[in-house]
Amino acid sequence: MLTMAHEPLIRTTSLTVRFRRRGQSPLLAARDISLSIGSQETVALVGESGSGKTTVGRALAGMVKPSSGTIHFRNRDVSHIRGRALLEYHQDSQMIFQDPFASLNPWHTVSHHILRPLARLAHLTGNDRRQAADELLAAVGLTPVSVYRDKYPHELSGGQRQRVAIARALAPRPSFIVADEPVSMLDVSLRAGILRLLESLQDQHGLSYLYITHDLASARYLGHRIAVLYGGSLVELAPAEEIVESPRHPYTRLLLAATPGRNPTGALPETQPGAPDLSENRAGCPFAPRCPEVLPICRESRPNLQEFASGHLASCHRMSP
Repeated sequence: MLTMAHEPLIRTTSLTVRFRRRGQSPLLAARDISLSIGSQETVALVGESGSGKTTVGRALAGMVKPSSGTIHFRNRDVSHIRGRALLEYHQDSQMIFQDPFASLNPWHTVSHHILRPLARLAHLTGNDRRQAADELLAAVGLTPVSVYRDKYPHELSGGQRQRVAIARALAPRPSFIVADEPVSMLDVSLRAGILRLLESLQDQHGLSYLYITHDLASARYLGHRIAVLYGGSLVELAPAEEIVESPRHPYTRLLLAATPGRNPTGALPETQPGAPDLSENRAGCPFAPRCPEVLPICRESRPNLQEFASGHLASCHRMSP
């Protein structure tokens, strides 16, 4: 795999996304997220359902506006861009959605899904557009192209649909792609092929990924670094191998213990399993209600993300640099 460039391609500073609820306190789906992704780097964003992963990904893809904080792409603030500026940003930033059954329009053919972004974002016409569409289908392994070009989504398998979605994301020739759990809806037998495809496309096209997943095994395979999210907050960030071999945060250790094939011996028992509290007025560490190592201060004060080893950050009152 390629190594990360020092200059970040995209970075967030104190990114916060708030969703208002009638008659209730707002939800903080993402809270003070500061994260960078380098050129040709993959950062795997890991966490259980409801942790805020997709919200962060949609914000980086320009689909959700931050409530506060900033997003910079190539040192340009893209936090609140609209209109033509947003369209131009989508030439550089694309998203692969989790559900290939819902992300493709059942009324249109495979070629239509590829031709449209080639016209709208890559500004190709005529034979150039049709040739580019065929090349994209071949690049994602849908060959012979003539067999797939005029098929409808319901005529494809789940893995083939996801390959069409990947080809669509590649159409404007982006440098950054948010891959939102791209294999979670697929059969186990198909997942490895999609992950290998993403890895190969990164090498060929110099892509950077935010790879969203709840699976630490695939995060370790594809990611250069792993960022662990819980309750909308970043709780640990480190190189992929290090975070899997030497996890520091109690939540990361619980995730690893739940990974198939891992030896759960020594896994810490949860004190109160349940969904994280995303309310704006919550106090303390978001993981405190479930943490087996909770301290009194954990329920009162939210810990800061601190670097206690080179490149390894954690947000825990028990951690000290």
